[in-house]
Amino acid sequence: MRKIKWGVMGTAYIFERDTARGMKLAENCELTAIAGRSMKKAEAFQERYGFKKAYGSYEDLLNDPEIEAVYIPLPNTMHYEWTIQALRHGKHVLCEKPLAPGAEEAREMFQIAKENNVFLMEAFAYQHSPYIKEIKEAVDSGKIGEIRYIEAALITSDYDYSNIRMRKETLGGCMYDLGVYAASFVQRMTGRKPEKISAVSSFSEEGIDTYTTAVFEYADGMKAHIDCGMVLETEKNCSLDRFQIHGSKGSLTSVDFGFNAPGRLSYRLKNFEGDEEIRTVEVPNNYCLEVEQLGRCICREETPYVTEQFSCDLADTVDQILDKTGYRDKISV
Repeated sequence: MRKIKWGVMGTAYIFERDTARGMKLAENCELTAIAGRSMKKAEAFQERYGFKKAYGSYEDLLNDPEIEAVYIPLPNTMHYEWTIQALRHGKHVLCEKPLAPGAEEAREMFQIAKENNVFLMEAFAYQHSPYIKEIKEAVDSGKIGEIRYIEAALITSDYDYSNIRMRKETLGGCMYDLGVYAASFVQRMTGRKPEKISAVSSFSEEGIDTYTTAVFEYADGMKAHIDCGMVLETEKNCSLDRFQIHGSKGSLTSVDFGFNAPGRLSYRLKNFEGDEEIRTVEVPNNYCLEVEQLGRCICREETPYVTEQFSCDLADTVDQILDKTGYRDKISV
């Protein structure tokens, strides 16, 4: 098996907490280089995670001809700029969600990927989970009939203002950070974006949304509802993850579930005849799954599971929600 030589741009917490372990588990991944804003921090990560090289700037990493693919876990405001730079250096890119501030930028990024004959994939680790794929298969096979209603939610702790999630200048707020999970779940299950969106948010003094709720409407009468928020006990790293899918014959409901959680996850399958069962799925490290998947794409064995259309349609939905709530009109103080 060919190992893809990866570079990581940034020493972000999500890399430390989640993606580092996934990359080390990935059979087709070689941790080749790490870049930080300072050489000292990059060297600390090099030693901790076993990278072959460390760089004190992102430019130096992109100029390394050995690097084939880069993972970008930088703050939301830096995704667009550094993804484009990486693509123009001929690097394949796995960029953390949200891929871009809006749909226009997302489409430009994919166009530049095509022009440079490289892959770009948005990093939605949970989308690669066998649990999510089993739910999707159950929906598509008609086990609950025609979908009439879906709801999904991700609610977490709030954070200290020093956290980039809590600041407007780094595109903080719960829709960008959390709502994309709920919205992308609905989009995966329906296979399309909504025709009409209504949304409302509660805002902090800094102008970020701390709680957002949205209703999706579709031409065939189907409805969906998402909730996201950073409102649980401060800095406790706790969360509430849930979904329900109701159809013309029955329903699918999360039981033991977390969007990016590994382990034994379960859901309830119920029909209108009174039959009910709880099914359990063994889920490996989702971050490993996404890295391995992009690696197979680079080897021309597959195409990205999180496609260009999926990411651009999702960006369209997020744009509409932020416009409806007035997020972009809020000025931080």
